Amino acid sequence: MSNSIANISTSISTIPSAATPATHTSDSDGGFGSTLTSAIEQVEQVHTDAQQQISDLLQGNRQDVHNVMIAVEKADVAFQLMMQVRTKIVNAYQEISRLQF
Repeated sequence: MSNSIANISTSISTIPSAATPATHTSDSDGGFGSTLTSAIEQVEQVHTDAQQQISDLLQGNRQDVHNVMIAVEKADVAFQLMMQVRTKIVNAYQEISRLQF
Protein backbone atom coordinates (compact mmCIF):
# COMPACT_ATOMS: atom_id res chain seq x y z
CA MET A 1 0.00 0.00 0.00
CA SER A 2 2.87 2.40 0.73
CA ASN A 3 4.31 1.92 -2.75
CA SER A 4 0.96 2.77 -4.37
CA ILE A 5 0.71 5.96 -2.32
CA ALA A 6 4.26 6.92 -3.24
CA ASN A 7 3.53 6.22 -6.92
CA ILE A 8 0.42 8.40 -6.81
CA SER A 9 2.34 11.19 -5.10
CA THR A 10 5.14 10.95 -7.67
CA SER A 11 2.74 10.97 -10.61
CA ILE A 12 0.84 13.97 -9.20
CA SER A 13 4.04 15.97 -8.83
CA THR A 14 4.92 15.36 -12.51
CA ILE A 15 1.60 16.74 -13.82
CA PRO A 16 2.34 19.97 -15.66
CA SER A 17 0.53 22.93 -14.20
CA ALA A 18 -1.83 24.84 -16.46
CA ALA A 19 -1.56 28.57 -16.95
CA THR A 20 -3.26 30.26 -14.04
CA PRO A 21 -5.61 33.23 -14.42
CA ALA A 22 -4.28 36.67 -13.52
CA THR A 23 -6.21 36.64 -10.22
CA HIS A 24 -4.10 33.76 -8.87
CA THR A 25 -0.52 34.47 -7.87
CA SER A 26 0.94 30.94 -8.07
CA ASP A 27 0.21 27.23 -7.59
CA SER A 28 2.07 27.21 -4.27
CA ASP A 29 -0.50 29.58 -2.79
CA GLY A 30 -3.07 26.82 -2.56
CA GLY A 31 -3.70 25.64 -6.09
CA PHE A 32 -5.39 22.36 -6.84
CA GLY A 33 -2.17 20.46 -7.55
CA SER A 34 -0.45 21.55 -4.36
CA THR A 35 -3.56 20.84 -2.29
CA LEU A 36 -3.86 17.37 -3.76
CA THR A 37 -0.16 16.65 -3.24
CA SER A 38 -0.39 17.84 0.36
CA ALA A 39 -3.39 15.60 1.02
CA ILE A 40 -1.58 12.58 -0.43
CA GLU A 41 1.46 13.32 1.71
CA GLN A 42 -0.75 13.49 4.81
CA VAL A 43 -2.31 10.12 4.00
CA GLU A 44 1.15 8.67 3.48
CA GLN A 45 2.28 10.08 6.85
CA VAL A 46 -0.72 8.55 8.65
CA HIS A 47 0.08 5.21 7.00
CA THR A 48 3.75 5.44 7.98
CA ASP A 49 2.82 6.27 11.58
CA ALA A 50 0.49 3.27 11.74
CA GLN A 51 3.21 1.00 10.35
CA GLN A 52 5.67 2.29 12.95
CA GLN A 53 3.21 1.68 15.77
CA ILE A 54 2.57 -1.87 14.53
CA SER A 55 6.30 -2.48 14.35
CA ASP A 56 6.79 -1.16 17.89
CA LEU A 57 3.97 -3.37 19.16
CA LEU A 58 5.40 -6.47 17.53
CA GLN A 59 8.86 -5.75 18.95
CA GLY A 60 7.42 -5.33 22.44
CA ASN A 61 8.10 -1.61 22.71
CA ARG A 62 4.39 -0.81 23.12
CA GLN A 63 1.70 -2.29 25.29
CA ASP A 64 -1.32 -0.26 24.18
CA VAL A 65 -3.01 -2.34 21.50
CA HIS A 66 -5.98 0.04 21.47
CA ASN A 67 -3.98 3.02 20.25
CA VAL A 68 -2.30 0.88 17.59
CA MET A 69 -5.68 -0.30 16.32
CA ILE A 70 -6.94 3.29 16.27
CA ALA A 71 -3.89 4.33 14.20
CA VAL A 72 -4.48 1.45 11.77
CA GLU A 73 -8.15 2.40 11.39
CA LYS A 74 -7.23 6.07 10.83
CA ALA A 75 -4.82 5.01 8.09
CA ASP A 76 -7.49 2.81 6.51
CA VAL A 77 -10.15 5.54 6.58
CA ALA A 78 -7.69 8.11 5.20
CA PHE A 79 -6.75 5.78 2.34
CA GLN A 80 -10.40 5.00 1.54
CA LEU A 81 -11.20 8.72 1.51
CA MET A 82 -8.26 9.38 -0.81
CA MET A 83 -9.47 6.67 -3.17
CA GLN A 84 -12.99 8.16 -3.19
CA VAL A 85 -11.58 11.60 -4.00
CA ARG A 86 -9.50 10.04 -6.79
CA THR A 87 -12.63 8.42 -8.20
CA LYS A 88 -14.50 11.72 -8.12
CA ILE A 89 -11.60 13.48 -9.88
CA VAL A 90 -11.47 10.81 -12.59
CA ASN A 91 -15.25 11.00 -13.07
CA ALA A 92 -15.09 14.80 -13.33
CA TYR A 93 -12.30 14.55 -15.90
CA GLN A 94 -14.30 12.04 -17.94
CA GLU A 95 -17.37 14.27 -17.77
CA ILE A 96 -15.38 17.29 -18.95
CA SER A 97 -13.80 15.29 -21.77
CA ARG A 98 -17.28 14.35 -23.03
CA LEU A 99 -18.34 18.00 -23.33
CA GLN A 100 -18.51 19.37 -26.86
CA PHE A 101 -16.99 22.76 -27.44
